[in-house]
Amino acid sequence: MILAVDTSLGTAVALTDDDGARRAEAIAADPLGHAEVIGDLLVRALADAGQGEVSHVVAGMGPGPFTGLRIGIAAARAFALGRGIPVIAVPSHFAAALTALATATGPFAIVTDARRREVAITVFDGADADGIPHVTADTVLVPAVDADAHLDGIRRIDVTELSAVDLARVGALAVAAGRTLAGDEPLYLRHPDVTVPGAPKRVGS
Repeated sequence: MILAVDTSLGTAVALTDDDGARRAEAIAADPLGHAEVIGDLLVRALADAGQGEVSHVVAGMGPGPFTGLRIGIAAARAFALGRGIPVIAVPSHFAAALTALATATGPFAIVTDARRREVAITVFDGADADGIPHVTADTVLVPAVDADAHLDGIRRIDVTELSAVDLARVGALAVAAGRTLAGDEPLYLRHPDVTVPGAPKRVGS
């Protein structure tokens, strides 16, 4: 089985077979409180999935808020470390794009709330030869009021809840094709609010 974990929007956990068939899914839509719910969601999804060994863990890498993403990625990495299995990093918008491809034709943009009156936008157009959503414009952060002007007529799909099942499916496609879709660093898009303080100023006598 493949376990997928994403905390870019709410908290989403799912298990699929390696062919993409859904085994279990557990979701908390609240965009906050990831740390409080992720353990219970993992336990519930694993129990619902039934018999089978988890072979890979797919981690949603954002875009998303700094703290929320860290919680989901840390949970995915800790689970994988405990089982001695690999972590597959997948940009979260790829999962939303795979969901959209069931009905979308032509170019479309996945748009998610980035808070502070901004949205994160990634433009896709169909799927590539490996079945993975094809990116035509990388993820950018745009003021919400400017999103339509930025897209200039491209169909926008506003996403408030991400499918961890489709995240697992994208991860499985990437593994099958031997491709790396994301690096180890999450896609935060902006610096965290909390920073390491600098050295104290010297006070003259």
